[in-house]
Amino acid sequence: MLLRRNKKFHLRVLVAVYISLCLAISAPLLPVSATTLEQHKEAAEARKLLPIESNQIENWPPGPAIGAAAAILIEANTGVILYAKNIHEPQFPASTTKIMTCLLAIENSNLNDIVTFSSTAVNSISWDSSKIGIKAGQSLTMEQALYASMVHSANDVTNGIAEFVAGDLASFAEMMTRRAEELGAQNTNFMNSHGLFDEEHYSTAYDLAKIAIAYFRNEMLAKIGNTVRYNIMPSDNQPEEIFMRNRHRLINGEIPVDYKIIGGKTGFVNRSRQTLVTAAEKDGMRLVCVILRQESPDQFYDTALLFDYGFSNFQIVNVAANEKRYTIENASFFQTGNDIFGDSSPLLALNPDDYLVMPKSTDFRSLVADITYRTNIPSAIAEIIYTYNGAYLGTATIDFASDNRSTYEFDQNMPVAAPEPAVIEEDNVVFINVRQAFYFIVVIAALVIISVIIRAAIKNYHFNRRRKRYRKKPVRKSRRDRFKGYYL
Repeated sequence: MLLRRNKKFHLRVLVAVYISLCLAISAPLLPVSATTLEQHKEAAEARKLLPIESNQIENWPPGPAIGAAAAILIEANTGVILYAKNIHEPQFPASTTKIMTCLLAIENSNLNDIVTFSSTAVNSISWDSSKIGIKAGQSLTMEQALYASMVHSANDVTNGIAEFVAGDLASFAEMMTRRAEELGAQNTNFMNSHGLFDEEHYSTAYDLAKIAIAYFRNEMLAKIGNTVRYNIMPSDNQPEEIFMRNRHRLINGEIPVDYKIIGGKTGFVNRSRQTLVTAAEKDGMRLVCVILRQESPDQFYDTALLFDYGFSNFQIVNVAANEKRYTIENASFFQTGNDIFGDSSPLLALNPDDYLVMPKSTDFRSLVADITYRTNIPSAIAEIIYTYNGAYLGTATIDFASDNRSTYEFDQNMPVAAPEPAVIEEDNVVFINVRQAFYFIVVIAALVIISVIIRAAIKNYHFNRRRKRYRKKPVRKSRRDRFKGYYL
């Protein structure tokens, strides 16, 4: 009985000592953590004073001041940058790295491929990082692996993807950097597939936006990146059921918005702070927003603020429907409103599907257009690059004959922003009349032939007259000469 009491007493003493030690250890740490968090918040407030490059454009809609160290808002289909803040400054991307990982995976594998995890894949990451707890020797389909990477941000799974695609982790990181360069990301270097901190693992807001544009063009990847919940059911190669939930607040509905979210990816390591990549769509515009180095939960609110700014202040404008300043002038066998053997067909035309993204406060006629004949588009003979006060707004191509109804010929040296541009009526479209051209050519040919015949006849006539004039007259013999032989 006494022994039991002593055991209870000793157990209480041990518990008390343990609690005391925990309090002693944690007591000095609490104020330090609070101070560190407060410092991060203060740093974020200070970053609101950093210059916003897009606000320096004359008459550009002013963008909001946000606490992110770097941010970009870009229209995915045209590449028009609506908002720019330190977009080329290298930052640590954290788990937004997985956008590149999944893009490479779907480009180099099939969804039903089996990814078997090695010991290196599951044990080379820190124990406290995000993972699903897959074990060496277990397997997932590539589709399951993609969902685990984007929805749960599983670092062990991205390592398995890397080994499956490239053979080893280092080779996959090299593939990531090369593919990023192909997409136009020139200031990016990847050292791993997951985004855990490495001094040499960095990217920029602009580069991540370029990578995200390519990612969201793939319908399957967009679907995966916009998934709120996903479960992996037990199988022979993986015996446990795994539940996953997306922590992106614009995707899971914690922050309601009035536009369509296409998808996104969160990220965090202590050195990067909060990072976020998101795509949204409204009124025909698909915008991609990248936030780097922000404090939680402001990365979500900054993203929502930038999307509101973009959809409220910018619009898409069809070029062929609005460009009326220059057209082919009527001449010779060109005739307005006539058909080719009864059917209309223009010679050159602006691509009817090309559009710009421009501020709603701006008039189309105030844009500047530069013509270039160096184009890689097979159907185009030239491209028109539109700008507004130096800011790129998009391009339109001039194509060969098609069913378009807007036909143009542009002069490279012609000023686009003329004070009083010549406006052409929409129905005044220029066509080549082949029948009339054929008749014209036949008439000219006939006139030439007749002219040659007449000239030959005249020349022959003059020649015959000359010949008669100089012909020798026969000499008549005298009577004496005729009878001369009789006197011999």
